[in-house]
Amino acid sequence: MPNFIIKTHQKNAVYRANQIFILNKGMNSGKPQKEPFTNSFVILFQNEQDAETVYWLAYSLWKSKFWHQSLVGSVIPFLRIDDFKKDFNSKVNEMLEEHELHKKQIQALRLLEQKEDQIQQHIVLINEMRRVILLGYCKK
Repeated sequence: MPNFIIKTHQKNAVYRANQIFILNKGMNSGKPQKEPFTNSFVILFQNEQDAETVYWLAYSLWKSKFWHQSLVGSVIPFLRIDDFKKDFNSKVNEMLEEHELHKKQIQALRLLEQKEDQIQQHIVLINEMRRVILLGYCKK
């Protein structure tokens, strides 16, 4: 079972290598990232494998808009750390019961993310080619 500690990220805090950050303000609350957000929770792990496994669980919860039900605040919605801890711990426990399925889903998500990155790179190249062709009309 992954051992982890969830706490509020402090701006100038320095952490050792095994952590992920979870955005806690705005409509993207719950978004995981390896680099710190200004308004985020930090989840500290014992090892890299636990961090990677839990990262993909957090990514899945964020993409499925799981955290929208826990958002509070009328102008800028945010997640409370106690609500996040309770719901996140229960989801990690569920994931551990179906660990093999979770590992297969992580592989599928990684593959999809790689394909999405490739497609984004192709779109950038297409737009650049379009711009170059259209610039030819402006020079005449």
